[in-house]
Amino acid sequence: MTRVRVTAPRSHNAGGPQAGSSGAGTLSAGAATGRTALETREAAEESDAGQVFVRSLIRSQLRLGIVVAAGFLLILLAFALLLGLVPGLAELRIAGLPFDWVLLGAGIYPVIGLSAWLYVRTAARNESRYRDLAGDK
Repeated sequence: MTRVRVTAPRSHNAGGPQAGSSGAGTLSAGAATGRTALETREAAEESDAGQVFVRSLIRSQLRLGIVVAAGFLLILLAFALLLGLVPGLAELRIAGLPFDWVLLGAGIYPVIGLSAWLYVRTAARNESRYRDLAGDK
């Protein structure tokens, strides 16, 4: 029995059995004339070079996640240290609100948004580089 990796549902054009056919080895016209993008990607992932590319993508995405999380935690720690080390800052009020609440509301949420935007942008760039290396268009 051969091992099968399911990566996406097959459509009728991707080489699956047609409705009404016996399903025993019949391919659609598109699959009979050439390889589909899904088959090309699966073949690239199963080759030695393809496995290296996939491992590289996984490592780069993990590294990106760790860097973004560490950067966010450092900024959060810097805000806490700022409040703890500067005397009188915690008692300061801006428009009737405690400064630490204003700092959390106006300082942390933009950092969260910026971190998320940078993560998504860089993750998309990593995946684009992987597709270029793997030969997907």
